[in-house]
Amino acid sequence: MEECIFCSIASGRQPARIVHQDDLVTAFWDIRPVAPTHILIIPNIHIASMLSLSPNHQDILGYMLSIVPAIACDQGLDKNGFRVVINTGPDAGQTVDHLHLHLIGGRRMSFGFE
Repeated sequence: MEECIFCSIASGRQPARIVHQDDLVTAFWDIRPVAPTHILIIPNIHIASMLSLSPNHQDILGYMLSIVPAIACDQGLDKNGFRVVINTGPDAGQTVDHLHLHLIGGRRMSFGFE
């Protein structure tokens, strides 16, 4: 079985433009951005999606959300706002089977669903 690309990024085996990394999470620029700022925040452990979460994961998910403000401020998104998205499954647009948050900003967002 082929290794998950996000697991490879978190472990340093795959290059990425990393903006934050610690023992629990890695944050890096999306290679297919939908806005001027588009950063992905992933757990360093493999969790396939929101459907794979259990009560044992509440600390990591909470931590992922808790670092969003610092990264958003570092990117200047605190001035006009940003969006945080979690896609789950192919119909929602999840293209990598590894839980990840999209931190998106730098332009006005619409509420339409693409």
